[in-house]
Amino acid sequence: MESEGPLETRTQRVFGSTQYFRLWIAQVLSSCGDWLGLFAILITAERIGGGTPEASVAYVMIARFFPGLIFGSAAGVLVDRWDRKRTMIACDIGRAATLLWLPFVDFVWQLVLASLLLEVFALLWAPAKEASVPNLVPLEKLTAVNSLSLVAAYGTFPVAAAVSIGLAGLASVLEHIAVLDVLRIDAESLAFYIDALTFATSAAIIATLALPRALLSETDHRIYRVSDAEATKVWSPSEVFGDLREGWSYIFINPTVRMVNIALAVGLIGGGMVIPLGPVFAEDVLKVDQGDGFRAFMVALGIGVAWGVALLTARQNKLQKERVFVAAVFGAGVCLFLATSMWTLLGAALLVGGLGVCAGTVYVLGFTLLQEHATEDLRARVFAGLFTLVRSSVMMALLVGPALALFLNGLSDKFFDKDVNIFGFHIIIPGVRLTMWLAALIIVAAGLLTLTSMRKSPAPASEVSR
Repeated sequence: MESEGPLETRTQRVFGSTQYFRLWIAQVLSSCGDWLGLFAILITAERIGGGTPEASVAYVMIARFFPGLIFGSAAGVLVDRWDRKRTMIACDIGRAATLLWLPFVDFVWQLVLASLLLEVFALLWAPAKEASVPNLVPLEKLTAVNSLSLVAAYGTFPVAAAVSIGLAGLASVLEHIAVLDVLRIDAESLAFYIDALTFATSAAIIATLALPRALLSETDHRIYRVSDAEATKVWSPSEVFGDLREGWSYIFINPTVRMVNIALAVGLIGGGMVIPLGPVFAEDVLKVDQGDGFRAFMVALGIGVAWGVALLTARQNKLQKERVFVAAVFGAGVCLFLATSMWTLLGAALLVGGLGVCAGTVYVLGFTLLQEHATEDLRARVFAGLFTLVRSSVMMALLVGPALALFLNGLSDKFFDKDVNIFGFHIIIPGVRLTMWLAALIIVAAGLLTLTSMRKSPAPASEVSR
């Protein structure tokens, strides 16, 4: 990372370094491309699915989840062994090439294969990026840059949605140009072509970066920057599996890393249930339209996350990160419990906004703590392990939440007629409300597990001399 004089540029003040700023731009492009491509893939799956469009969409979504569960941890081992810069460039080029193929796909199996390839490339790109960040910015700016990373990852969703809508009009003009027939121009193919361009541009930006590793000298215990190419390892099944075992052992042995993984993995089992059950809760409990209620929840959640990120950025140098992290986990559980105890859409939405504040805080501080405490040679494996746990937890929430709500709805109807009287107040308790209360308690349990896991944490592992 370039040295910073007393007169910092605005880019260095906000992004920590111009190197990270360029990496952030690459992430913005990649994230926007991911969302844009996902929208187009789902629409294409429905179009070519024939008489079973729902099954085609389900196959595509399984193809997006499956590699993370099977290959996620192995991706971290590979990234820790490979040159991170070359890995990210290769993944972006691979995604661009896959997307250029998609306009010519006519069968669902081809779409599923493309989705698998895109997901594998994403699984390699993400830990390589996260492992590189602490070597590009000062440690005291990690919280701020992780807030920016959250914006890049999820703030691009509405941008991609707007672009996706606009492409329909553009396609209606271009599809009448005969010379473009070979490109199979329609709204989805345009999205794929633009998506490929975003990844190609991201690869070009990353090619301009210096992404060194930081290794500890055994003789004088100082840290030197060396290129990934200098860190050669033996490739054999026993060595690779040994690296995989070492990464997971570190995740559970290091108290800070363990704390973050427990909080996010267990907490997301509860928090993830909001996605499938939110519309049902709006209709069955709040007595409003499913779509209107769910949109209100999502807007409130997004605004809450933005407030959480802004507060963290403003107070980053005065935070005791571990304590604030644990408090935010508890706060998320409390806000969800109170939100699902409300009887009006406004009250529930305001508390969902509080959930967003806590969720944004947990995300940003969790990533910051991992970057500070994970050692250089294990950092990609730590993040790959985190991503694997997160995906598993979200999938469990999506599958278990609706089934549990249906089961509890039957019990409530049988024993309480979905209504209880507490101190003269009638409280309706359909299965969805009971499930959301349970989800909140799961998040609180994650906070308790995190609290018991937290003890005196070691000093950050990446004290790199700047």
